[in-house]
Amino acid sequence: MNDRPGRVLPGRTVSKSLETEMTAAFIRTAASLILLGAIAMPIVASAQGADAERVKRGEYIFRAADCYSCHTDTKNNGQPLAGGAAIKTPFGTFYPPNITPDTEFGIGLWSDQDFLRALRDGIAPDGSHYYPAFPYTSFTGMTNQDILDLKAYIFTLPAVSAEAPQHELPFYLRWRSVIGAWKMLNFKPGPMTPDPAKDAVWNRGRYLVEAIAHCGECHSPRTATGAIDRAKEMSGNPSGPDGKGIPNITPDPTGIGDWSESDLAFALKLGVMPDGDTFGSFMADVVEQGTAYLTDDDRTAIARYIRSLPPVRTEKEDKPKD
Repeated sequence: MNDRPGRVLPGRTVSKSLETEMTAAFIRTAASLILLGAIAMPIVASAQGADAERVKRGEYIFRAADCYSCHTDTKNNGQPLAGGAAIKTPFGTFYPPNITPDTEFGIGLWSDQDFLRALRDGIAPDGSHYYPAFPYTSFTGMTNQDILDLKAYIFTLPAVSAEAPQHELPFYLRWRSVIGAWKMLNFKPGPMTPDPAKDAVWNRGRYLVEAIAHCGECHSPRTATGAIDRAKEMSGNPSGPDGKGIPNITPDPTGIGDWSESDLAFALKLGVMPDGDTFGSFMADVVEQGTAYLTDDDRTAIARYIRSLPPVRTEKEDKPKD
């Protein structure tokens, strides 16, 4: 019987040359696998290192944006990020949603594109418009990397299966299509473009204040349609969340005109004002959960930018306690 070349049948011995060839093939295969493993291991390690860096950066953005304070109902011992306390406004009562990675009530099923679209455009995964009580009008200025790093960090946190209450709104605001028209008048999508006429510290401060930390959302008065009054930006809001007045933080005597840059940076670090008094209410939470975690350089950048704003005089002089 004629056999095919190279085939070994039972009872036959392997020739010396064939044995040598098979050994060489085995060695070549093993060497290839070792080489592939040597190449793959640094790639995997590099990917893991990159993910860890993204999460670390995301945690910093999370602090700067003070996500915890809005999305956690600390007043009622709510679980972290499972939905915030009611926010009462002239337009109704809004309830910040669950933003944990829970797949039923949180954002666990969101893709990167879903997260980007929410913060950049104020649009939910189902295509509906978010109410501007969610400050996407400021978050839109963030870079794609910062937005996705924030998502990477949030997705490392514990999922909480808890449904936030529905908003309590007048009938004419219950149709989210109305918000689409509102956006046409009041919303300009980002991201923010640095001002080439200003230095890096000023631009960093502007980015933190106007985009990530969204200071103007609380510290600015609103127009009749609920948009920020840009002519009086940062000059305080007599009708802030829960009806509480929010102070003027422009460098006017009715604001923080007598505060130095270092005074403001120090207050953002420890919550202590130049007169020795401490922040209370909302601002205490902002410092405790947010600005206390920032670098000294970033707090200085925030202070420098705020000190550069046009002074706006308000009728009543209030200390920036809230």
